[in-house]
Amino acid sequence: MSYIQRLTEIFLISLRLGLTSFGGPVAHLGYFRHEYVERRQWVSDRQYADLVALCQFLPGPASSQVGIGIGITRGGLVGGFISFLGFTMPSVLLLMAAAVFFQQQGWIEAGIIDGLKLVAVAVVAHAVLGMGKSLAPDRPRVTIAAAALILLLLLPSAWMQVVVILAGGAAGWLLYRHEKPETGSGMPAALSKKIGAGSLTIFFLLLGALPLLRAFADSLHVQIFDSFYRAGALVFGGGHVVLPMLEREVVPAGLVTEDTFLAGYGAAQAVPGPLFTFASYLGMAADGIPGAVTATAAIFLPAFLLIIGALPFWMLLRQYAPMRAALMGVNAAVIGVLLAAFYDPIFTTAVETPVDLAFAVLMFTLLYHWKQPAWRIVLVGVLGGLLLALL
Repeated sequence: MSYIQRLTEIFLISLRLGLTSFGGPVAHLGYFRHEYVERRQWVSDRQYADLVALCQFLPGPASSQVGIGIGITRGGLVGGFISFLGFTMPSVLLLMAAAVFFQQQGWIEAGIIDGLKLVAVAVVAHAVLGMGKSLAPDRPRVTIAAAALILLLLLPSAWMQVVVILAGGAAGWLLYRHEKPETGSGMPAALSKKIGAGSLTIFFLLLGALPLLRAFADSLHVQIFDSFYRAGALVFGGGHVVLPMLEREVVPAGLVTEDTFLAGYGAAQAVPGPLFTFASYLGMAADGIPGAVTATAAIFLPAFLLIIGALPFWMLLRQYAPMRAALMGVNAAVIGVLLAAFYDPIFTTAVETPVDLAFAVLMFTLLYHWKQPAWRIVLVGVLGGLLLALL
């Protein structure tokens, strides 16, 4: 396969994921695993879990960073951008259109949203079950996963996610540091450490320079770029966490009204792809297409710079036996993190009645036992949600 063909393949697959990946960042990780690990076998379960663990440490949209990372390992820097473009573009275009027609609040059918929430239940349950079998196969790692789940249920916060992953790494080092590490399971080193260091340098320079530039430059686009870059650079926990931060940035500054912001919030919940594309809606509402392009580029740029900067060093560190032992614990802790997110907000917001649960079980059975592709499950969810709305 030529390089152009490989890039085309990356784009088409990520585009399909961008059109069908409903349910938020944890659900996206389930869709990614189904496509990239099970169907395409581009990466192994362990490689995928290592990448997910890295992106849990980094601020920004974790699912987008995982997609970028897989694109990089498959097709270099261009592959990472192509993967991001395919996954993000549908959501960006839909939310830009929503910004134009935000006053028409009846354009989203509530039954469709309810059905897509149940799709997320089935997809995430399938992903967690599959990853759990591979990454928590013994009692010590099951215990690490259970402890992470319990802590996150009792103390839910983005910072606690980082704490339990670090604690899982420490437990893995204590339990498995004397075991002989596996060989040949590392991802290919698609980037050099020099590129990684340069990317991290640019990340921190922009973080410090943009507020200064904003203070001296009377420009709407500098204001937008600074606000959205800072949001993408400093938020842990994904799209649901970035939304209130964006509200503090854009509503008091007069970029959009409170009603416009809330209308977009509703639309963002109903489209596939990353919630960070809410920035596209806000930029479009503030200054049309130029504002949408500026806001979208600004909020996702930190994710690019951080994953490009961290990936070469992460893949180098994971080759050392102590780090690989720690990663065994980290990966088990990630199972607990995903289980906590599966319970709240995915399960708690989607399953309200026994009929909801029955429908979710049906879709899980189709996905897990009948091996139906995720896009078919999405169609079943949409049709089922419309049917449930009529009952």
